[in-house]
Amino acid sequence: MLLIYAVMILISAVVLFPLLYTLLASFKSNMELMTDPGSIIPKNPTFENYVTALKSPDFNVPRLLWNSIYYTLINVLVITATSSMAGYVFARGNFPFKRTIFVCFSSLLFIKTGMLGIYATFKVLNVVNLTQSLWALIVYHIFSVPVVDIFLVKGYVQSLPIAMDEAAKIDGCSFFKTFIYIIAPLLKPIIATIAILSFKASWNEYLMPTIFTLTQPSQRTLMVGLMALKNSGEAATSWNLMLTGSVIALIPVLIAYSFGNKYFIKGLSAGAVKG
Repeated sequence: MLLIYAVMILISAVVLFPLLYTLLASFKSNMELMTDPGSIIPKNPTFENYVTALKSPDFNVPRLLWNSIYYTLINVLVITATSSMAGYVFARGNFPFKRTIFVCFSSLLFIKTGMLGIYATFKVLNVVNLTQSLWALIVYHIFSVPVVDIFLVKGYVQSLPIAMDEAAKIDGCSFFKTFIYIIAPLLKPIIATIAILSFKASWNEYLMPTIFTLTQPSQRTLMVGLMALKNSGEAATSWNLMLTGSVIALIPVLIAYSFGNKYFIKGLSAGAVKG
């Protein structure tokens, strides 16, 4: 038992150390970070980094925060809605080639085009008159397939007694009404899990928002604006400002997790019961 606790404490320390270092380093000057990066406790703590970061023209926190919030929330809403409905259909639906279609969706897990698909994405968006912007990226995500989330919901629904569906059908509920009134209320743990995972992924996304907002600086997300802090100070690379911005960007993620953490582990484990 002591060995288990020791291992858990060690793992917790390894996981929490980067967060603690980032938080404490945000109160250091850039000179102290460059000359003594190994120290954890700041020798001369200062709030000047936060003042400079919040006043930086490249790090307009209210605007960047708003862009990140609506971009992330729309993605979360779309992903939770599509994955919950698709997972239910694959778990309870009865239609031709269901297994084949699900296998095709699942195979997308092993196909990563990376940067190769960027040009094709822009060509498709141009056809529907969507220019480079954050809204174009949102539309791109709307038509994406959240394969992992669908797989989790499908497994969770399959763990529920099918007798509930049969009772609802006897009472006159259609397939869709059974989902809305019977199944959906029971999906809170897995939906909370998917919401937290998609929130984290969307909030921390950097590459795609950077590409889509190159010509629209006012539509940058917080993560994209964070990189602009590198050269906003007098030094060649202002690591102190970047760490300060990282702490600011971390706060919404911690708040989101604090509201959904009681469902997180339950939903993640339950969704993996069946496949």
